[in-house]
Amino acid sequence: MDSAAIVGVGMTAIEKNKIRDGFADMAWEAVNLALADAGMSIDDIDNVVTTSNDFWDGRTISCMAVSDASGAREKNVSCVEGDGTFGAFYGLTRILSGSYGTTLVTAHSKGSESVSSLITNAAFDPIYERAIGMDMVSACAMQANAYMHRTGTTAEQLARVSVKNHGNAMHNPKAQLPMEITVADVLASEMICDPLHKLDCSPVSDGCCAIIIAGKDRVSDTAKPPVWIKGTAFCADAYHLGDRDLSRAPALTRATKKAFDMAGITDPVTQIHVAELYDAFTYQELMWLEAMGLCADGKAGPLLETGAFDIDGRLPVNASGGLLSGHPVIAAGLIRMAEVVRQLRGETGGVQVKNPTVGVAHGVNGLCGQSHCVWVLSSEF
Repeated sequence: MDSAAIVGVGMTAIEKNKIRDGFADMAWEAVNLALADAGMSIDDIDNVVTTSNDFWDGRTISCMAVSDASGAREKNVSCVEGDGTFGAFYGLTRILSGSYGTTLVTAHSKGSESVSSLITNAAFDPIYERAIGMDMVSACAMQANAYMHRTGTTAEQLARVSVKNHGNAMHNPKAQLPMEITVADVLASEMICDPLHKLDCSPVSDGCCAIIIAGKDRVSDTAKPPVWIKGTAFCADAYHLGDRDLSRAPALTRATKKAFDMAGITDPVTQIHVAELYDAFTYQELMWLEAMGLCADGKAGPLLETGAFDIDGRLPVNASGGLLSGHPVIAAGLIRMAEVVRQLRGETGGVQVKNPTVGVAHGVNGLCGQSHCVWVLSSEF
């Protein structure tokens, strides 16, 4: 097997607290939406990959709690720890190996049942870094300062990312935080960790996403046109923050180059029509754009101010509202893939980009973007 496509996507609404739904309930909803989207039944699924994290779920071997709801009973099932894009990568390899014709991938998270500062603090080295109280927010604030210092990106430009993405979410019925806000609103919001205000940070969220990947000899059995996987790659940076230049993302640059080379992308500025990036914080959308070669280094902020990344701009970025409008950890990257699929099918309503045929989706795992997974998707074979 040398090619595969995404043939079904399903996701729950992203909410602050799905108090009536457990992990299995969310998985059941997302899986059934994906199956209906593909025009398939669970009997058409050859194997299942569930993506979760024991710390975020509060139980060991957390993936097993959703395996039944994911349709994995009496099927081959594997568990991946980390962002859903990495689970999708493993699911794709199972198809390309020739062992399976279809793979169902799920990713879920209930941030409402977690204490994110404690969990992300535990991700740091227990001897040197954990003891000083570092967590994801404080580490990313340090990265934001480094990026802003090197490139001259301003707090106002960061705020514009928040304004854009929350505004986009006004047209996304599954987004958690649709808001009409201004740059002044962002800058006036509570300072969480300098330079990051509350509206520079993604919220705590609950949600689940499922996608179905099929080999090319199985796509004719599905209900909607396939979205082809043209290229994908992932790459990791050093673990210790002190071993990295936090103002840059070389692992993302390397992963993007591999994915673009695989997809035959030679001029991403003109060949990529829509992008869904992992914007856990406002500065990250700008930093990732530059690292991926979707704009020149240090120029994402000025381009943002011209409207280049708006829905009707040169390259629409996070038309769905992005993570800033809803961030279920683990599921967030898989949702980016699902949103690109929906864009390429023309199914996104008020945030639909005009006639896209190629899109890029991006997931992150680890502290300050330690590991990145990039997907190039196309409506054309």
